[in-house]
Amino acid sequence: MTSSVRRRPLPSPLRRSLAAGASAAVLAAGMSGVGVSAAHAAPAAALAAAPVAADTGARITSEKKVAANAVDITIDSPSLGQSVKTRVLLPKNWMRGSQATWPVLYAFHGGQDDYTSWTRSTDIEAWAARYNVLVVMPEGANGSYTDWYNYGKGGTPKWETFHTAEVRQLMERNYGAGALRAAIGNSSGGAGAMAYAARHPGLFRYAASLSGILSMRSIGMPALLMFTNASNGVDPFAIWGIPWADDANWAAHDPHALAPRLRGTGLFFSSGTTGRPGPGDPNVAPWDIGLLSEIAVGANNQEFKKRLDQLKIPYTAHIYGDGRHNWPAWIREAQSVWPALMKSIGARKV
Repeated sequence: MTSSVRRRPLPSPLRRSLAAGASAAVLAAGMSGVGVSAAHAAPAAALAAAPVAADTGARITSEKKVAANAVDITIDSPSLGQSVKTRVLLPKNWMRGSQATWPVLYAFHGGQDDYTSWTRSTDIEAWAARYNVLVVMPEGANGSYTDWYNYGKGGTPKWETFHTAEVRQLMERNYGAGALRAAIGNSSGGAGAMAYAARHPGLFRYAASLSGILSMRSIGMPALLMFTNASNGVDPFAIWGIPWADDANWAAHDPHALAPRLRGTGLFFSSGTTGRPGPGDPNVAPWDIGLLSEIAVGANNQEFKKRLDQLKIPYTAHIYGDGRHNWPAWIREAQSVWPALMKSIGARKV
């Protein structure tokens, strides 16, 4: 992983000055006769003035329009030591420099994928277009959704800090993201959504996991996670530490262990259990990894369900039996939970 020079945050007065300059530029454009339709096309424009940085010094270095209401932004992140991208779906009435704020959904992707995953694999753009919601799809990587332990030394990559602090602040300071947030994720992204909700109580009104591992320290799970990350070319011990030897750090990131901190957050989780193909799944051999892995994930989700039952924490679960660890099932589950996600953050139909 490449490294970069850590940048200090801009002083608060300078940040306020830059933000004021951006607002003034938009106001001047409006005074010159740029109407709502032109402002509506703002996502295609160059960044207005200098985007306001995050507290860590993370900053937006470029923006590219990729669809009618979608932009890809590049973020220079000190927490990661590199620049990565985030895709943002903007509400239909979004205008740069507006003082309005919008409810926000964070959509996290799974392993061996990237920030384009949700728009490439689902109709999330159409789902979002029906609501006044901002959808943020940040880059992750294998071993994401945690600040790496690095054998107790810490340091980069800090994916949790990137997602929960840097991306959040950049969205709030430059794109009108409000304080009403929800999160959804598939596979490791689902585990990340649930872990973030537990580690940062109040950050999300609702968290939805689609086939995520929600009990990291269950029998066989550490080995599965270690094998998966090692096969992806990363040092598996650097992520959460060595299983059992660094159990305290594992527990500090395990949704099952952190379950009491999820009280008050809307919860949804789903998975298959049988290892048989479900509707829309490819015709694969019974030993296909996508089928076998979902057996393990399903048992894991059932353990998490028992934990919430013991704690009397409300949730919605759909343990659906047949289904491979892939998008046909996740699309159905995402569509099912979408209204609850929107309701939780007060997103209105448009």
